[in-house]
Amino acid sequence: MSKYLVDKFLYTVDRDPDLVERYRTAPRETVEWWEQSRANEVLNCHSGEASTWLRFTDSERSALIDHDHVALFELGAHPFLTLTLFIAMFERDHGPLEYQKAYGARLAHFSMPYPDIAT
Repeated sequence: MSKYLVDKFLYTVDRDPDLVERYRTAPRETVEWWEQSRANEVLNCHSGEASTWLRFTDSERSALIDHDHVALFELGAHPFLTLTLFIAMFERDHGPLEYQKAYGARLAHFSMPYPDIAT
């Protein structure tokens, strides 16, 4: 499992308004593009520094493509990163705090201990 890579995806997409919109409207294409072109870049470093081995697992890729925050939580994605990105994408479709409440309600079936979110 590549929790680091999932969190990196959530973090980098959330910080770019164009990528937020792209991920909202074309999730499969955005996830595939990001995995091919951005996954191995070293963040906050000069260009040219990169790794070569990072890839999503099939279940991670599927959860990202499906915008499935419950599956992402089960896989160990950091819930704050998921929530902030998903608010940016979906809050506009709902009334004040409706999206956040629905987000939480979909996670209500989890009990302690929660999935490990350490990277």
